Amino acid sequence: MRKKPDAEELQRIAGAGGIDRLGIAEATILRRTRGDLFARRDAGLHAGMEFTYRNPVRSTDPARTLPGVRSIIVGARSYVPTAEPERPEGIVASVGRYSWTDHYAELRAGLALVAEALRNAGERAVVLSDDNAIVDREVAHQAGLGWYGKNANVLIHGAGSFFVLGCVLTTALYEPSTPSPAGFAEGCGSCRRCIDACPTGAIVSDGVIDANRCLAWVLQRPGPVPVELRAAIGDRIYGCDDCQTVCPPTVRLGHRQRHAAADLEAWVDVMELLASSDDELLARHGRWYIAGREPRWLRRNALIVLGNTAPATDTAVAAILAKYSRGADPILAETARWARQQLAREHAPGGRRT
Repeated sequence: MRKKPDAEELQRIAGAGGIDRLGIAEATILRRTRGDLFARRDAGLHAGMEFTYRNPVRSTDPARTLPGVRSIIVGARSYVPTAEPERPEGIVASVGRYSWTDHYAELRAGLALVAEALRNAGERAVVLSDDNAIVDREVAHQAGLGWYGKNANVLIHGAGSFFVLGCVLTTALYEPSTPSPAGFAEGCGSCRRCIDACPTGAIVSDGVIDANRCLAWVLQRPGPVPVELRAAIGDRIYGCDDCQTVCPPTVRLGHRQRHAAADLEAWVDVMELLASSDDELLARHGRWYIAGREPRWLRRNALIVLGNTAPATDTAVAAILAKYSRGADPILAETARWARQQLAREHAPGGRRT
């Protein structure tokens, strides 16, 4: 049996696995976060989102996942590319940066190396990333990686918020890192650019998001998209980055990733998506969160993008909207009719989309 790796060795292993930052948190119940989850769920701010809201007690107690856990080793991996992909020709929809490729798979691979080193030393270790068993932002904060911004993202010290987060729960005992200051004053100061930039006003107070209006969740949530939010969606089909792309630390300090622009899926051809079968859409976009694994929600989003961005006189667009407006799916039919109305307003003399 090998000797337990010390904290410096863990840093080396994580770095070799492509993890940019590593910290250690004490494996205790996340009581503050537990209270926040219950309070925001009770206030309806979760908008039906389950994930860590499904079982806040489980999501804030690492011992529920690994009995005997003593430390949480937290990793962060940047998803800022070396070059921004260019917008292609045609009618395309934008994808949130964290989904341009499977950054979580790469993060998990790096964390798996850390977990393997711990298991080789006779310890138990469980990798969690994008998993409702733990609130990864809170353990990242407690591990000293960063502070909560007013947009509720963790801003990594000296780098910003364009990071995916994950952790290794382990029975090995380590000295925890120094936690970051908890207050917004220490990190964000008087800056409110994220609040002002949110296209729907979803940041209702410092660090508190109303998921009913947050476009990142609106585009994932099943059901019809509220009409009053559709114009704000613009060309988005999955994800929204606005509150991060205006954040000074993220903008100035976040360039540290290895992916070439050609390897990233930043744009989706809207007309091709609407002509694809369910199997084709799941094969192409199956790593995204698609509620109920029903591609109809991607089509719903694509129809809204057409209503917001398509040329008003494009005959192919008119044909596909007519097809969907007569279809059997009532949500897609209504959304297609809305998109046709938007284009009709744009084409009318002096008209514009609303």
